[in-house]
Amino acid sequence: MEDFDYLGEGEVYLDGACQSLRPRPVIDAINKYYTEHNSCGERVKYKWGRETDELVEDCREKVLKFLKLKSRKYTVSFTLNTTYGINLILSQIDAGKFKKVMTSEIEHNSPFLATMAFSKRTGLPREVMKRNDDGSIAISDYDFAGAIVVVNCASNFDGRKLLNLDELTKAVHKAGGILIIDAAQAMAHSSDILRGTEVDAICFSAHKLYAPSLGVIVWRDELEESLLPLWLGGGMVDDVNLDSYKLSAENKEHRYTRFESGLQAWGEIVGLRAALDWLEKRPKADWDNLKKNYAELYNFLKQSEKVHLVNKEANPTMAFYVEGLDSHLLGEALSREDIMTRTGYFCAHYYLDHVLHLPPLMRFSLGFQNRPEDIEKVEKALGKILH
Repeated sequence: MEDFDYLGEGEVYLDGACQSLRPRPVIDAINKYYTEHNSCGERVKYKWGRETDELVEDCREKVLKFLKLKSRKYTVSFTLNTTYGINLILSQIDAGKFKKVMTSEIEHNSPFLATMAFSKRTGLPREVMKRNDDGSIAISDYDFAGAIVVVNCASNFDGRKLLNLDELTKAVHKAGGILIIDAAQAMAHSSDILRGTEVDAICFSAHKLYAPSLGVIVWRDELEESLLPLWLGGGMVDDVNLDSYKLSAENKEHRYTRFESGLQAWGEIVGLRAALDWLEKRPKADWDNLKKNYAELYNFLKQSEKVHLVNKEANPTMAFYVEGLDSHLLGEALSREDIMTRTGYFCAHYYLDHVLHLPPLMRFSLGFQNRPEDIEKVEKALGKILH
């Protein structure tokens, strides 16, 4: 694809679950910010600043539009990454209003460790839920009364989705709890599962969405009732006296400042705006090509008796190990063929190592940059090893 023309001849990138490649329009937007209107957003009155402000505000609107959420109910705040966003929310929740914190067994360390730390800090009990093979949660098995629930809606090792997200949302809210979603792995290729949801917060990383390194929190305005303003600093107040202050977030138009302390990554926000535009313009042929590529690779792996897949079905993200082979050494061997993959436990140590008792794995995570010839090259390289 021409938008990834910087890829060298024969280079195959299969690590989009860590961070996606950035298409040319996103790179161009970032370069334009730094060369044509490099300025502090929301602070200055000169021309450059006004242009930055317009693009940043437009990015907030595009995020809500992308997720089909209403600005009268939801606010978009920018942070560092998904991990930071989840921890930032949990650090400000008034624990006295809740009875426990819950997560699931297939989580990335972001929610898994953050809920662990929250439990230890607040004294609230922590419960780890099981997930079905299709990614859903058996809702009737759990009591969500007064619970803070933090779970992913797409796994980072096999892509399984939280298929009953709407049902879970209703159950949690009916029981007086709140639901925080780790959407890092869903935004790029599975955002449909999130669109129109009524969860309390969605945290994701723009760098898995064909955008620069950036974190985003999309949060329900009602969540503010459960928050204590503990993180304070520049850009968050309208006035300060000796022993008091007036939060900018008290103004609906500036509610996003609740999670935006200090100077923001304006260039990266501009880049996310460009990435959302780019994604919305992907033709059906690009989606068909992506599906064809990951289905072909999944079926190839499934045919070998030596390959043990974690996946139960085809997905852009797939994890496996080859019987009798060290995955790290296999990763190095593929690297010598200019095939870039990820090996290890992918920050999901608890489930992959201690629940499934698997050895370190290899992960392929495909994206729009991949071509049919990439898949042919991977299959040829693996074929030499598997036979």
